[in-house]
Amino acid sequence: MSQSTASKVALEAIEQQQNRWGARRILSWLTIALILIFYITSLELAQVNLSKLAIGLPKLAHWLAMAWPPNLNELPLFLERTAETVAMAAIGTTLATILAIPMAVMASRNITPFPALYYPSRWFLNVLRGIDSFVFALLFVAAVGLGPFAGVIGIALHTWGSAAKQFADHIENTSLRPLEAVETTGAGRLTAIIFALVPDIAPVMLSTTLFWWEFNVRASTVLGVVGAGGIGQELKNSMDLLDFSRLFTIIMVILVVVTVLDQLSGWLRKKLV
Repeated sequence: MSQSTASKVALEAIEQQQNRWGARRILSWLTIALILIFYITSLELAQVNLSKLAIGLPKLAHWLAMAWPPNLNELPLFLERTAETVAMAAIGTTLATILAIPMAVMASRNITPFPALYYPSRWFLNVLRGIDSFVFALLFVAAVGLGPFAGVIGIALHTWGSAAKQFADHIENTSLRPLEAVETTGAGRLTAIIFALVPDIAPVMLSTTLFWWEFNVRASTVLGVVGAGGIGQELKNSMDLLDFSRLFTIIMVILVVVTVLDQLSGWLRKKLV
């Protein structure tokens, strides 16, 4: 290759490299512009107004001052309602876990006994996950009436979809060698799943269940707003009456109980994993 030809090839290579850099630079600027447009639009839609916040903070400080000292006269009632909230979360999470295990098997591509139902199972779980427990509770208040039962159903349905998807994702990422080894002995697929797969994934499933119980205790504190019982109902009553000392006491009870349960759940999860 002559020197002139080599120089020409080198120049062409440099030109191509510059063109690629130019295209990348344009793409980068377009990406930045799209991100800026997205956030500007989001700020407008969300009606973010810092001046309103500046005006409202002194009002909030005044309300906090009115909340002191806390009103402890109804503390036994608050503790009872909080226990109701914890019970709602426990029963709802337990029901959801029981329902999630077989659904997770159906929604796991590698072990589902009915491959044709894999996508319908996943879509069904997405529907349950997409509807918040608050919305489910609101719907079932109309069906079963006011009280914690509607909250239990709301928690169970939403958690069913969320926990089953997590179980299914873990099953799909788990080695099936123990299951296949059991099947080589002549055992059926169901027997192999029960005795080979379930013991392997049980710690993760229990850890996930504890996480959702902990999460549902926090989430169910607001279900009383729609009449689903628990401490949230007393919280709403205090807000409606502008009884800030009573409201402050309820919030403190919620914080203490949730903190204790968070610590207990975290400790148990560490022991399981």
